[in-house]
Amino acid sequence: MPDKTYKKVEIVGVSEDSIEKAVENAHKKASQSIHNLRWFEVQEIRGNFELGKPLYQVTLKVGFRLDEN
Repeated sequence: MPDKTYKKVEIVGVSEDSIEKAVENAHKKASQSIHNLRWFEVQEIRGNFELGKPLYQVTLKVGFRLDEN
């Protein structure tokens, strides 16, 4: 079996609904341009208030496997 190599990048997901939805939004968007996504690590949870409502922001490091060729 050939050796595998992985890379991690940092992304930020945003949602008006929840922290979980912010993670889902980040995954959905990242998977459009990054393939072989394998895992994520939550680095930071933060937010702000827009028009009196919370806006959740989650910083993730996502890992993906690099192509063999």
